Amino acid sequence: MKIFVTGADGLLGNNLVRILLDANHQVKVFIQQGKDLGYLKGLDIEASFGDLLNYDELKTAMAGADVVINAAAVTDTWPNQGSLYWKVNVDGVVNVIKAIKELGVKRLIHIGTANSFGPGDMDSPGTELDPFVGEKYGLDYITSKYKAQEIILKETRENNLPALIINPTFMIGPYDVKPSSGKMIISVLQGKVPGYSPGGRNFVYVKDVANAIANAVTKGEIGQCYLASGVNMTYKDMFAKMAGLFNVKPPTLAIPSFAVLIYGGILSLVGKITKKEQVISYPLALISNEFHYYSNAKAVEELDMPETDIEFAIKEAVAWFKQEKYL
Repeated sequence: MKIFVTGADGLLGNNLVRILLDANHQVKVFIQQGKDLGYLKGLDIEASFGDLLNYDELKTAMAGADVVINAAAVTDTWPNQGSLYWKVNVDGVVNVIKAIKELGVKRLIHIGTANSFGPGDMDSPGTELDPFVGEKYGLDYITSKYKAQEIILKETRENNLPALIINPTFMIGPYDVKPSSGKMIISVLQGKVPGYSPGGRNFVYVKDVANAIANAVTKGEIGQCYLASGVNMTYKDMFAKMAGLFNVKPPTLAIPSFAVLIYGGILSLVGKITKKEQVISYPLALISNEFHYYSNAKAVEELDMPETDIEFAIKEAVAWFKQEKYL
């Protein structure tokens, strides 16, 4: 099957492309104009370069595809707000939908975010039935991704768009080229994290997410969303696990929620003044005080999503960071 992948050069995309190739699919990647293939170089793929916001470039590149996997997105959380989030994460998705309709593509697998659903706690983790509550954070990344999801689901209901959505949580693994989630691991291992906030989140092995997406080429129900999640852990426990695996001292200072918010507020102000990204912002401080726990039951049942021990994910990520001189 010929599969067209946008956003293939990121953490998820790099792992996904390799899994698709292992499953003997033909893979064509669509890379933002001005970038190179990065870690995709040398793979048996077809590549085209263009802009998701340029409809003609997108449609031309997509022609001939059986399945489209849209993993392209602006995922930054700084600055908190900006027009680029809405252009890429919403207008870009509208272009993808239009091209799929005109070309008669058989299936769209859109990569959303778990934040499009309300989180839960350890006893009752969030599911695909929990309503969106992310507007309170004031992060255009979260709100724009939710808007795109709503557009896609409406199209499936009203215009028979053959689409489903995968909603990953906090992914860990190799090929974290920015790095994104890997910043947390690197900071802990370098002793740059003095303490931990009261909250927790869901951590997942990136290859488990990629396998769920690859399985969704033929599995899963049109018009449905699937939380691609892993293990729910407090930041205290996750930092301790990361440190313990590599015999470094874990963060031991329990930082009260009010102190986290004050610190985040101060750094948000510093960021606005200096125009430079800070290690934390007020929205991220707010999130870090909460429990963002999710269930993967639906993805495991309907997409055969694997459930790899998060220790393996951490070890593989660190091995890659060392190999590439991040550590």
